[in-house]
Amino acid sequence: MGSPTIVAGVGMVPFTKPGRSESYDVMGEQAARSALTDAGIAYSAVQQAFVGYSYGGSTCGQAALYGVGQTGIPIVNVNNNCSSGSTALYLARQAVASGTVDCALALGFEQMQPGALSAMWTDRPQPMDRFQAAAAELLPPDVNTDALAAAYFGAAGQAYLDEFGGTAELFARVSVKARAHAVRNPFAVFRDPITLEQVLESPHIAGPITRLMCCPRPPAGPRPPSSARPTLPGPTVSRTPCRSAPRR
Repeated sequence: MGSPTIVAGVGMVPFTKPGRSESYDVMGEQAARSALTDAGIAYSAVQQAFVGYSYGGSTCGQAALYGVGQTGIPIVNVNNNCSSGSTALYLARQAVASGTVDCALALGFEQMQPGALSAMWTDRPQPMDRFQAAAAELLPPDVNTDALAAAYFGAAGQAYLDEFGGTAELFARVSVKARAHAVRNPFAVFRDPITLEQVLESPHIAGPITRLMCCPRPPAGPRPPSSARPTLPGPTVSRTPCRSAPRR
């Protein structure tokens, strides 16, 4: 069963649009310090750290946490696309549950650039090549599959509806729910509620996806929890639900 674990503290920094945030290392440090304060522990109590991000060099986690302290702990950088932050949390929890450490820190951030997501390394095969080919088969030929996130999520949404039935209203309701949460979150970018009709009547993007089902790309806090939210041109996101999970 493993050792029991708890989430002892959580920290977050605000979502902003590209160019308006602090750099990733500053955001990461701020979120980590906030989580440690919330937990009521010092950084010296942390024995391992796991840091999730997709856009950045190989040791951005160290750059963020060295601002908090240099205690010699292992800092593991996690790149797993949109699940990078949750993967970091999973690994931190696993380290505690296994008894390897008593206290671990999971941190996530993203400092992105304006515009649609694009490949960073064009001199080699892309990890999502198979997915892009499948998306091209599922979507009409007039959909621009070079707008990667829109094509991927639009195709995935269409595949879901083809297999299980339903309409675009399924995804629209997720957007309405997420925005209702954002109204109460002072760190959110968009804090105005939206209606089901507004979502469904907003411009079509790909498959069953419309513009108001999409999330922008702000730097800072966590992304809305919805598989139906492709990232379109706009703000950057830094995913920063930073948690420390000690074993009791």
